[in-house]
Amino acid sequence: MSFKQKFGARLFEVRKKNNEKQKELAELLGVGDTQISEIEHGNKTTTVEKLSIICRHYNVSADYLLGLTDDPKPHKRKKEE
Repeated sequence: MSFKQKFGARLFEVRKKNNEKQKELAELLGVGDTQISEIEHGNKTTTVEKLSIICRHYNVSADYLLGLTDDPKPHKRKKEE
């Protein structure tokens, strides 16, 4: 499975788990719903800025979406002193 396919499959998984439609995610990201479809089918990717929005929106780690880990939980941030 290619990087794009893995990212798309995981995005599809978390979107469905959150009972959200492609159109809703597209509106959040400021893109067309066809772009979400293209990403989920492994044909396109997204920007780092949009990846960050997706991670915060679904509370998953970028490492998980990118296929670098199988743990979807985001790392806890240390509080700044």
